[in-house]
Amino acid sequence: MHKLASTPITKECFEMDDYSNVLIDNKEGIGSWSDDFWEILIDKLETLRLKYNKIKDKRYWKELIRLLPESWLQTRTIAMNYENILSMIHQRKNHKFSEWSESFINWAKSLPYANDFLFL
Repeated sequence: MHKLASTPITKECFEMDDYSNVLIDNKEGIGSWSDDFWEILIDKLETLRLKYNKIKDKRYWKELIRLLPESWLQTRTIAMNYENILSMIHQRKNHKFSEWSESFINWAKSLPYANDFLFL
């Protein structure tokens, strides 16, 4: 959040790796609204970011934070040991989110000594 206003907000700033258009039944018939929604949202977020950078009014930054969707990608730094990772693997191996069941477990397999400590 500290660097939110420093780089442009684009579609790449959001988690969309298993993204697919959602079809909805609207007045015009069945159609896709997802692409239009993302285009409008990203445009509004970028406008708020630019306005904040120009006049440094924290109201724009606060509104930008409020409007960010759940899929906003953020970087986190954590420290853990193999015992923590082993517990997380067992708890999340069948998780409905692919980030846990695939990405995290594949990352854990790439660790040094993973076959000795984590995947016996």
